[in-house]
Amino acid sequence: MSDLQDHVAVAIAFNVTIDGQNLGWFTQCDGLGCEITVEPREEGGNLGFVHQLPTRIKFSNVKLTRVVNEDDADHVPRWITRLAEQGVKRTTGHISATTADGRTIASWSLQGVIPVRWTGPSLGVDNNKPATETLELAHHGFLPA
Repeated sequence: MSDLQDHVAVAIAFNVTIDGQNLGWFTQCDGLGCEITVEPREEGGNLGFVHQLPTRIKFSNVKLTRVVNEDDADHVPRWITRLAEQGVKRTTGHISATTADGRTIASWSLQGVIPVRWTGPSLGVDNNKPATETLELAHHGFLPA
């Protein structure tokens, strides 16, 4: 596997591992977050406020994007092919934000990970933009550190 320095010059890159399989380095990570849904309840005789009762936590999908390169080009398609053959099962994922000098500055462990969408590069002779791929993951929440 290649080093982070071999990839596109970025200040921070995201290394993604799903169930122990390294999917490589990504240059963008969006959607790490959650939302607590609340149910409003009005109390008779109380005109000052409405009770906001927490109901459940919704975790947003994580979207990872990168420029396709020789070292990482087959990681995600190979993983998805294996899932297609063996069946999609929820698993554990790990995302590490790493600086160009190799320091991990933050990391997140996700439980119940499944792929939702993979978009490969759009290729064409008239397209001079870098070829990118995007992987979108759904999950059931974060694991304690």
